[in-house]
Amino acid sequence: MKKTAVILVSGGMDSALTAAIAVKRYEPAFMHFNYGQRTSCGELKAFNDIARYFKVKKKLIADIGYLKKIGGSALTDRNIPVEEADLNRKSIPKTYVPFRNANLLAAAVSWAEVLGAQKIFIGAVEEDSSSYPDTTKKFYKDFNRAVKSGTKKESRIEIVTPVINMSKKEIVIQSYKYNSPVHLTWSCYKSNDIACGECDSCALRLRGFREAGIKDPVKYKKNIKW
Repeated sequence: MKKTAVILVSGGMDSALTAAIAVKRYEPAFMHFNYGQRTSCGELKAFNDIARYFKVKKKLIADIGYLKKIGGSALTDRNIPVEEADLNRKSIPKTYVPFRNANLLAAAVSWAEVLGAQKIFIGAVEEDSSSYPDTTKKFYKDFNRAVKSGTKKESRIEIVTPVINMSKKEIVIQSYKYNSPVHLTWSCYKSNDIACGECDSCALRLRGFREAGIKDPVKYKKNIKW
């Protein structure tokens, strides 16, 4: 019998591949978060579609809307516009949600303790780390130390980041290798129906498919060659 693992599934391509990798060895417990983001409807639909694809029985949708109240991000505050993509940007973009991943992981650790799960999978990618400080390997290494200090000794919970070293090109290629449902995923920062094609997330995804030589099954309002 497989051991249970908590898998954070945003609905994006990275988390879907992470889920495809995890379900090979573990019984999945899918976890999704609504934090007041612009594309919460599109992401939730993708989450539910991906969960059905993998026939997941155990799901938890957590509402942490206080991140919207805190604000400070274009994803949670509609008064802050989502910037057009700049794949050479080195500064932190307006779409950064302050310390978001720490909030998600804290809740995931709580659920893992209750379930008796020793693994938490998250689809963090360090390719994004030049802008998002909570997607770096250092962040997850440090957070794992906090988890060890703040949970029961017998829990032995570890956060696992199987795609953290991959480029978007590699993620596209590996998604097809692992039969990840890329056609069900949602990456856009702006829209809930048709992807904009011009935000950072769309641009990274489009570039990944172009470099992999594979057509993206998702439709875009603007299909710019990033």
